[in-house]
Amino acid sequence: MISIRTPEEIALMHKAGKLLAACHRELRKRIRPGVTTWEIDQWVENYLMQHGATPEQKDYMGYPYATCASVNDEVCHGFPRKTPLAEGDIVTIDLVVNLNGWLADSAWSYAVGKISPEAQRLLKATKEALYRGIAKARSGNRIGDISHAIQTYAESQGLSVVRPFIGHGIGKHIHEEPEVPHYGPPGQGPLIQEGMVFTIEPMLNLGSHHVRLMPDGWTAKTVDGSLSAQYEHTIAIMPEGPLILTAQDE
Repeated sequence: MISIRTPEEIALMHKAGKLLAACHRELRKRIRPGVTTWEIDQWVENYLMQHGATPEQKDYMGYPYATCASVNDEVCHGFPRKTPLAEGDIVTIDLVVNLNGWLADSAWSYAVGKISPEAQRLLKATKEALYRGIAKARSGNRIGDISHAIQTYAESQGLSVVRPFIGHGIGKHIHEEPEVPHYGPPGQGPLIQEGMVFTIEPMLNLGSHHVRLMPDGWTAKTVDGSLSAQYEHTIAIMPEGPLILTAQDE
């Protein structure tokens, strides 16, 4: 069942989202060649604890870290590790904040130093795809309208849309209804209504959309070794349109 949140509940999730956004703003300053994603993970966990929050991903279904840190051809759910990031890498940091029992979820892809023109193109287009999807998240539309907007834009840029990993409702739990695919025809899926809160989180690849799961049981990689990027926001459906609860420009 899809939950319809009250204005008061959305306000509490917005507080979690503002903290998450502040965390990402700080990460912009810290992600550079020579830094490890292990160090980033430790910093994020400490930052959240200092602000009265916890990383909801840690121990979720046995996941051992506060963040997911996916580098280059890793699509999502990459484990933080002690290998230093190198000039030209791209890395996606995904985290879920629990503040007083209410959650917010956002992933962001970062350039490590100077990156290739193709990597720049991937990051720019993936972020644009996210916002094109958000623009369709209005009461009276369907979830499929979001999906279609993302897919058509991504493919117009010569990029592919990852299929197995999708957006989702969120509130007291990480994964709630509705499911939000990033591909498919318009006019399909659940009706979008005021009070719904969910994530939109397209993952786009430079090559094939197919992915493979690594032996750790979590990390997904592109099958062809091509670069992958992801941008994600948590949004609430308001009378005036979508409210981005994890906006970094507030």
